[in-house]
Amino acid sequence: MSEQLCTRIVNEIERAGPMRFDRYMNLALYEPGLGYYVNGLHKFGQAGDFVTAPEHGRIFATALARQIDEITAHLDGAWTLMELGAGSGVLARDLLGLLTHPPARYLILDTSAPLREVQAETLADLPRSLRSRLAWLDSPPDESFKGVIIANEVLDALPVARFEMTRQGLTELKVDLAGDRLGWTRSSPSARLEDAFEKLRSELPAPLPEGYQGEICLVLPGWLETITKPLAHGAVLLIDYGYPRSEYYRPDRNTGTLVCHYRHRAHFDPFVWPGLTDLSAFVDFTAVAEAAADCGLEVAGFTSQAGFLLSLGAHELLDQAETDLDHMRLASELKRLTLPGEMGEKFKVLGLTRGFDQPLLGFEMMGQLHRL
Repeated sequence: MSEQLCTRIVNEIERAGPMRFDRYMNLALYEPGLGYYVNGLHKFGQAGDFVTAPEHGRIFATALARQIDEITAHLDGAWTLMELGAGSGVLARDLLGLLTHPPARYLILDTSAPLREVQAETLADLPRSLRSRLAWLDSPPDESFKGVIIANEVLDALPVARFEMTRQGLTELKVDLAGDRLGWTRSSPSARLEDAFEKLRSELPAPLPEGYQGEICLVLPGWLETITKPLAHGAVLLIDYGYPRSEYYRPDRNTGTLVCHYRHRAHFDPFVWPGLTDLSAFVDFTAVAEAAADCGLEVAGFTSQAGFLLSLGAHELLDQAETDLDHMRLASELKRLTLPGEMGEKFKVLGLTRGFDQPLLGFEMMGQLHRL
């Protein structure tokens, strides 16, 4: 499978010349039948390549359900929950079982047929009354709705362009043939990258030093516009690893944020086993907030995952443990989700709203909007 994808990539490079990295990343992750998220191989949990927050247990989903309950209490009538990239389906299963008033529709936006099968299997044991609310989509619905959109670890998988600062100025890092394997090459930046970088450079406190490498997600504004367009009234909750811009482009973060995962091990060579290795880049949350404003959304809150979960009373779940063993298990789960050395600070939560002016509880204790 990786060999087939490599052949396709090599053929395109031989035909058209060095490949933009965002094009390469899109092929490596999403090429039909071959890309990482669409080739049918197991991705999530202990047997996969990484474990997402919902798969550690039910604390994450319980806290998120409380936030969704708070939002939807202010929405009249039937409402819709749309989850982007539902992974193994664990979060959807848990939310449908935990929400005080479940949505009239739970829409799963996921183009991967193999992942849809995994999700359907995970959700098969739900009561029929809840399963009947589920629907899978290839693209956002045409009709508008009121409700909530959630995306956990989706933004980091959007393809990014890569650049390097040289003595001559901005160069684009592309993919080319290097002997019998793929490797980096440098070329003049595309007009789109150059325009995006000029905007970025005008907002940084100091010029980036020579030799600095980094990423820009050029598709972010269009992606956010597309997925939030149907939301007429409600909120969007985006959870992912990343930084505000002032920290994202720190001069000492000079090799960028691109990271690869294979069987629970991180590495930094995106050309190893294309299609079998996850590729991701940390999220520039300032860029997401700017794109949200352009979409007519309000930025309602920004905080760390720890701040979000603790504001929603995640720690109170320990008091509900019936046995010492349950207490130990919940305490261990809470530590993984909230400690700075685990997921607590690395992951951030951005809350966006449209036509909704109520405060969001998840950003009450440790709000960090000033960092954007």
